[in-house]
Amino acid sequence: MTKRSGLFILGGLLVALLLAGVVSNFASAHPDGLDSTLRKGCVFDADDTIVGGSCPAQQAREHELADSPLADYGVRGVDNTYLSTGLAGALGVLLTFAVGGGLFWLTRRRPTAGPAGSAASGDAAGPAGSATPAPGQRSDDMSATADGRP
Repeated sequence: MTKRSGLFILGGLLVALLLAGVVSNFASAHPDGLDSTLRKGCVFDADDTIVGGSCPAQQAREHELADSPLADYGVRGVDNTYLSTGLAGALGVLLTFAVGGGLFWLTRRRPTAGPAGSAASGDAAGPAGSATPAPGQRSDDMSATADGRP
């Protein structure tokens, strides 16, 4: 990785951490389109509890991951809601970056080893008349050209 691409990735990571850790606290607390559609037809009290009517939201139940450390956009055990939301966002970004970076690392291109005694490019002697060695070749091995002539 070049220095320039490393700085680009680091800059993107910092922007994502800033958005997830700080700006996420200013997200709307009002229900989104899906939630508001599920709530149509029901009557809610001040505590947001269904007190009447009929709507799909009445069948809502707790999901299997409700006890996980980052459930409901917060960190379990942190009482300050702003800090909890910011930490959950930052941890989510770091976890996603780690998984994505690991997948890129696993699928990266690697030089393939050719037959014994040859370089990855397949030609140990380098191009004919070349003054520079081929990859994997020492400069003191440049006594012959590609076709074997001295």
